[in-house]
Amino acid sequence: MDEPRTPDHGPAQAEEQQAQDAARLPFSDYRHAVSNAVVALDVHTEQDDRFRGALDAAAAGDIHVFGISADEHSVHRTPGLIARAPQQYFKFSLIERGTGLIVQDGREISLRAGDMAIYDTDRPYSLLFDDAMRMSVVMFPKVMLDIPADTITRLTATRLDGNGGVGAMIGPYVASLARGAGELDAHLARRMFRTAVDMVGTLLEANLGPEVTSTDAHGTLLRRVLDYIDENLPDSELSPGQIAAAHFISVRHLHAVFNEQGTTVSTMIRTRRLERCYDALVDPQQAHLSITAVAMAHGFVDAAHFSRTFRAHFGVPPSTVRSA
Repeated sequence: MDEPRTPDHGPAQAEEQQAQDAARLPFSDYRHAVSNAVVALDVHTEQDDRFRGALDAAAAGDIHVFGISADEHSVHRTPGLIARAPQQYFKFSLIERGTGLIVQDGREISLRAGDMAIYDTDRPYSLLFDDAMRMSVVMFPKVMLDIPADTITRLTATRLDGNGGVGAMIGPYVASLARGAGELDAHLARRMFRTAVDMVGTLLEANLGPEVTSTDAHGTLLRRVLDYIDENLPDSELSPGQIAAAHFISVRHLHAVFNEQGTTVSTMIRTRRLERCYDALVDPQQAHLSITAVAMAHGFVDAAHFSRTFRAHFGVPPSTVRSA
């Protein structure tokens, strides 16, 4: 069996490690931080008196990046937690140090330094670490990927190699992003977080293989529909009927496609409009536009409704995002 891969650590990494050690939390504080980091989780350890862990978190809209370092512990997303607070997210994780076991969808896989994995927050999963570890995590809404959710299920709890191809490029990017995200301004953070999600999508397509992506009629239709939605977001009259007609399918068929994604056509349109508005509000080049003008430019017709919807989605009002 190969020895676990461990990244080289120079003076900068050693200094960073010292700072992390100073900020490490006892188990009760770590458990609270992890279990409240966007999705509810059960956290356990058999050495709570000696345990130390640290969680660094940053967010840009509804994309979250975490840097986690901790001693032996396990994390569980249980059916009860999912029922109380469902979340339409994927989590993409990179193991940087130590080893771990991930379990989801009847599969379990051992991961070591350099390996990556993806898992779904709306289905039970477990992460188990038998020794000290560090990992970087990108968490993002499922609707940000133009790949059918049931297709991505083929890859949950599987090992995504970080040593070659796309994996060798995305690993260093995600690791450096998790370490430096807190120092980025809102606009740069948003762009770099989006880039990370796009890279994850590319990695997943590479692992699915051309024989899957080229013959997946459902996926091809979904991507065409999403492209059409993105191109027509400024049209406040954009509707399922218009989208279906443009693709020569019935409205019922269109709804079925999005139902398999765990969402609806209207929700997808609203979410992508909100994403575009968030991007505009943190963009210095669009600072001259009022919040109402930004909303109207992306298909919203009522400023008060936009403000309520934006706050419900992102957790903060648009004025807070603009001021940042």
